Amino acid sequence: MRISDFQTFSMILVMAVITFMIRGLPFLLFPGNKKTPGYILYLGKVLPYAIIAMLVVYCLKEVSVVTAPYGLPEFISIIAIVLVHLWKRNTLLSIGGGTLLYMFLVQTVF
Repeated sequence: MRISDFQTFSMILVMAVITFMIRGLPFLLFPGNKKTPGYILYLGKVLPYAIIAMLVVYCLKEVSVVTAPYGLPEFISIIAIVLVHLWKRNTLLSIGGGTLLYMFLVQTVF
C-alpha cells in the first residue's frame, strides 16, 4: 500500500503540531512571572537519573552471564563509561566513547 503525498504531509503536520504543543505547554502552565512549583523542580532534579538507570537496566536485561562471551563486552564498556565520566565529567564523551568501545568489542573481539 502506497502512502499519498497528502497523507505524508498530514502526518508530518500532526507530528509538528504535537511537538510544538508539548514544547510550549510548560510556558503556558508556568508563565515567567509565576514561580515554578517545588514538585516540578524536584522532578527536574530526580528524573534524569531515574531515566538513565532505567535505560541501563533495559540495555542489560538480556545479557547472559552463563554463555559466551559472558557479558564481557557490556562489563568492559560500562567500566570505561564510568572511568571516562569520572575523569572528564562529560556525559556525551563518556556515553559516546562507551558505545564506540562496545561496538568495537562486539564486532572485532568477541
